[in-house]
Amino acid sequence: MTDIVFTRGSGWIPNVIREDGELKLMLGAGADANHDPREFTFPISEAHLAVIREDLARHLLLWSAVLPLCDDAGTRGRLDEDAAVALLDPILLGAPADVDALLRRTRWDKSRLIAHGADIPLLERGRVCAAMRAATETSNGKRAQEYRAERRRAERGAVLAPPDTAILRYTGLYLHGAAVPERTPDAVDPAMLPEVMRMIVTAEQACAGMRIGRDPRRGRHATEKRDWDRMEATVEAAVRRAHPELVDDAVRALGFLMCSEAANRSRNAPVEDDEEAAGHCADPGGGGRKTALSFTDDKGAEKKWRQGCPRTAAAEFWEFVSDRSARDNEVFTIEDEEMGEGIQLHFYADSIARITTLRKGKHGSEPEYRVEYRLVDGIGGYRNLVSAFARGGCAALEHHGPWMPDVADLERERRRRRDAR
Repeated sequence: MTDIVFTRGSGWIPNVIREDGELKLMLGAGADANHDPREFTFPISEAHLAVIREDLARHLLLWSAVLPLCDDAGTRGRLDEDAAVALLDPILLGAPADVDALLRRTRWDKSRLIAHGADIPLLERGRVCAAMRAATETSNGKRAQEYRAERRRAERGAVLAPPDTAILRYTGLYLHGAAVPERTPDAVDPAMLPEVMRMIVTAEQACAGMRIGRDPRRGRHATEKRDWDRMEATVEAAVRRAHPELVDDAVRALGFLMCSEAANRSRNAPVEDDEEAAGHCADPGGGGRKTALSFTDDKGAEKKWRQGCPRTAAAEFWEFVSDRSARDNEVFTIEDEEMGEGIQLHFYADSIARITTLRKGKHGSEPEYRVEYRLVDGIGGYRNLVSAFARGGCAALEHHGPWMPDVADLERERRRRRDAR
């Protein structure tokens, strides 16, 4: 039978329980193989309970010192009860100087104490008991996160001035540079906000007119990495010219914000808008515009498109790709069965094949095809070729060459480009 003897606050601060007549400290820490919190207990005495009841600081110090032992237990191991019990007298009953000395030679969770209000400068100087005079029952996890973020920057040698800090807080990247950026002006000191907004304007003007297109090869909502890299480099260069005082973290934050917003605009736009923005929907006036096409993938899936459908052939095809493309499904074909021509896209090889029927099979004979290849430069290159084929068939692809009649020629061209870099 288990009874709760003492509990403090509504968070994770360890409780004291009585289990089968024995006093124990119970705490949740770490996680099991299913990512659920693990629960650990170890025995304590009435004298230890008395200190825990009366002294919040000692209670928190004990918790901080036991947590590394819980980490050592992993997802399924046992808590080292002897090590945990050995911490009780020194931390709960020892003199402040002795507690400080103990914590200089043993592991403890500093961020846990910081979250509960510990004085950080005193902690850094090893005066842990004195630092805990400011301790609170209520936890402030963000305070500990900020401490860890500042430590990471200090380890990299990055020193933030007020404008740098303001940019990172405005973009929501102060705690973690890989978080999704957003505009949070309320997080910035009002006195710094006008300066921040001048920097934001610099970034916005630098990428005005630029876009980040979608990359259906990587799924319905994926965006083109080359577009992202191009916009990021443009924004960062402009910000560095206009605001040379900013550190790299702040400059990267502005580039990240602009790119993230541009990518979201593309993801949320209809496929037709994405095609139009990329400049692939203009009709060159050719008479070979397709009226019926068949789309297939390497897994046998098929989709038909006919003139008069609400969306363009290119838009329908790229939606088909975004729904079906995968690591084991990277070959897609567009075919005009009536005209006997088509194109096959090889995403895994950055190449495309143009296929023309020279002679249809008759009386059991095999048809004869002409197959020509060329390398493709990213998703933008694929979009150009797909749109050209949808407008005018294989003939419309002629000026998109050179087209090579042999795979060996294609590989020689690939090596030539690679060596030229």
